Amino acid sequence: FFLSMFSRTRAVASKVGFIGLGNMGGHMARNLLKNGQQVVVLDVVPDAVKALEADGASSADSPAAVASECSTVITMLPSNPHVSSVYRREDGVFAGAQEGALFIDCSTVDPNLSRSLAADAAEAGSSFIDAPVSGGVGGAEAGTLTFMVGGDDAAFARASPILAHMGANTVHCGGAGTGEVAKLCNNLVLAVSMVGVAEAMSLGARLGMDPKKLANIINTSTGRCWSSDTYNPFPGVMEGVPASRGYSGGFGSALMQKDLGLVMDAAASVNAPLPLGAAAHNLYSIMSNNGSGGKDFSAVIQLLNGEMSTQTPPQV
Repeated sequence: FFLSMFSRTRAVASKVGFIGLGNMGGHMARNLLKNGQQVVVLDVVPDAVKALEADGASSADSPAAVASECSTVITMLPSNPHVSSVYRREDGVFAGAQEGALFIDCSTVDPNLSRSLAADAAEAGSSFIDAPVSGGVGGAEAGTLTFMVGGDDAAFARASPILAHMGANTVHCGGAGTGEVAKLCNNLVLAVSMVGVAEAMSLGARLGMDPKKLANIINTSTGRCWSSDTYNPFPGVMEGVPASRGYSGGFGSALMQKDLGLVMDAAASVNAPLPLGAAAHNLYSIMSNNGSGGKDFSAVIQLLNGEMSTQTPPQV
């Protein structure tokens, strides 16, 4: 059945397709161009496409059209429905795929969706890997992302040189879906640690401690973590982070809520208790449901400080 969804045309040139040019994807596609790749792009936001065209990319008008031009297609999309649709709809990636194509999904989605897409691709003679990333917008821009890859050995070997144009580390996690498992577990730690740092910084300031001094102490003590020493949520402690610019840019709280929702669903499927994960999910749900989903996830400190209007108070 799925074989009929794929075209059997051979590649006439080695091109890379990139679908999804948001905060992360735009930088990643640009790094492919900087490293000499021919890139065909697609996004629902015309200005995002124009920006990449100005840097040397070409564009297509559907996922199928991208796939028909490219032996490798990379997707970086917001959520499960977007990924499933882009690959499976009538003018989707699978419908236009070249023979033996390689699909690399860098989105953060349900591991079971990744496994299903990998099975569909394999049935049609193509390869699919899940390759979600860590490193944030800064890492995407600098080309220093870490890719957590799920897929077979052959597909990982094919993908590694391409991923190296966009990242500094590529880790083969195991079979299909395990890249997503690693990413969800990482984001669980990230969310919980950010809430912990936000609570500590807020408490210290309320008790009269200078925030910069407190951050320096934490960062040379056992409380040190990425949320404290690289992405501190307290305004004025660090330059160049969202807290220094009104929590604009960065990794949106709505996306963190979405990822934690995936975490909670995955945990429920294996009966794993996540009390701290549930608490963090609750906080980011409150932010998203009250109009602050576009703020960086470090803005959770504003919620804790009572600086964010909410209809539902945080559960304690």
